[in-house]
Amino acid sequence: MIYDVIIIGNGPAGLAAAIYGKRAGLSTLLLSDSPMAGGQITSTYEVDNYPGLPKISGFDLGDKMKEHADALGAEYATGRVSEIVDNGDTKTLKTVDDGDFEAKAVVIATGADHRKLMIPGEQELTGMGVSYCATCDGAFFRNKRVAVVGGGDVALEDAIFLSRFAEKVYLIHRRDEFRGAKVLQEQVKAIDKIEIVYDTVVDEVVGKDSVEKILTTNKKTGEKSEIELNGVFMAVGIVPNVANIKGLPEQDKGGYLVAGEDCVTSIPGIYAAGDVRTKQLRQVITAASDGANAITSIEKYLNGQV
Repeated sequence: MIYDVIIIGNGPAGLAAAIYGKRAGLSTLLLSDSPMAGGQITSTYEVDNYPGLPKISGFDLGDKMKEHADALGAEYATGRVSEIVDNGDTKTLKTVDDGDFEAKAVVIATGADHRKLMIPGEQELTGMGVSYCATCDGAFFRNKRVAVVGGGDVALEDAIFLSRFAEKVYLIHRRDEFRGAKVLQEQVKAIDKIEIVYDTVVDEVVGKDSVEKILTTNKKTGEKSEIELNGVFMAVGIVPNVANIKGLPEQDKGGYLVAGEDCVTSIPGIYAAGDVRTKQLRQVITAASDGANAITSIEKYLNGQV
């Protein structure tokens, strides 16, 4: 069967694309290597910034999106895409173990993963004080002590943002100077609530039911320390989930698929939606918006309007 559109990924961008695809009367297949829909949000304890659904769990939000797509008749298949072959009017999606799929248009909505420190306690306490999104979770740490780990623009921005809520913010960086913009560095240094900890790495996150403290090492002196706090925000980078797919459209230096708000990429008939594309803000709401925009662009493409 040749589908009108195959969506790679079943997170918020993919599910929104499926919903809009079915409403547009397109034969639509969601193709993912994970049977659980919802993407990263399923591991988020509470989502408090999706309009109209405050304090919903990430699992429940993903489940509601899937229920919506199910009710409209979206189809699902499991498979890890290894290559996209551009045949002109159609695209062939090759998978590792599940055969080939064919469509007139493809939406790449594979998302992106936060780079992990891979230290003890990080995974176990994710969602219980360890976070990778200050704008998502910062409000939960009002009048509490938190740390931000990283030295780029995102880490500096996160520290500034968190200082609005938290009692104290430790900004921990493994080098003796930041990589982030000078203007952000100046802002950080001007905020009394922020304590900068240079030349330091986090060795472990400690806590029973939630984060209680972190263990650190000064790289220059070798001194071991511990900092008591309630939350740790990891800001050491984001990696788009496209590394193992051949035949991709143009990517930027960070590996993100180059596409604007219309989700159009450098290859006609292939679209990028959600965290995997170049964009300013990577949140559930912007991912869902991308899913809708991708289908709108596909409708024009299939109707010969581009």
